[in-house]
Amino acid sequence: MITSSANGKVKQVMNLIKKAKTRNESGLFVAEGLRIFKEIPREQIDSIFVSESFLKEEEKKHLIGGMKYEVLTDEVFQVMSDTKTPQGILALVKQHAYTPEDLTRVPGPAFLMILENIQDPGNLGTIIRAGEGAGITGVLMNSTTADIYNPKVIRSTMGSVFRVPFAYTDNLADSILQLKKKGIKLYAAHLNGRNNYEKEDYTVDTGFLIGNEANGLTEDTARLADAYIKIPMMGSVESLNAAVAASVLMFETARQRRS
Repeated sequence: MITSSANGKVKQVMNLIKKAKTRNESGLFVAEGLRIFKEIPREQIDSIFVSESFLKEEEKKHLIGGMKYEVLTDEVFQVMSDTKTPQGILALVKQHAYTPEDLTRVPGPAFLMILENIQDPGNLGTIIRAGEGAGITGVLMNSTTADIYNPKVIRSTMGSVFRVPFAYTDNLADSILQLKKKGIKLYAAHLNGRNNYEKEDYTVDTGFLIGNEANGLTEDTARLADAYIKIPMMGSVESLNAAVAASVLMFETARQRRS
């Protein structure tokens, strides 16, 4: 049993929680909590940590039956945890590598979300979770978008991160041009949008460009879109949260494809 927060394994977990560099170098990330643990593909689990209290409940103990795990005192688990009310289980998970090309290797029409400089982990996680619900085929992000392996992003996805293909690109403009060469029509939600979003046809290969929460898309990226669309607003509201705007567009696409 691990009884000290100075233990090397505990320090490793804490560094993985706090530092993107550590996550990148190790190829691991932290997934904490009962629900997210149930979603992890077993072949991606590197190691498991549980608290003393966790093992006292037979139903929870059954969840890790047949697997190796480290036991920590409740106090040490609390120190190590990234949540205010730890559920007593945490796993180190192997990162899954995709390339931008993988996002278009899908049966049927492509349905991509292309994210530029999304900074809020909650927004990124919400886009991925809502995207799975709407049937997206992948998420492409520029290198300055939030780290998808940030524990807050992982929690926000509620497990969707294990099922939705995603990739980062160091050259977003070049990646967008490659998508256009493949016949994917790209839309930018923009104040200068010509048509309301529901007037376009998203049943063909489609991608949506979504920009930074405060500043939207950069001009250079917006110019690469095939069409600008707008989400009409009532009252004095000028724009929506990035995750909300993305969800509106994703579920309109899902509606059209069901029809």
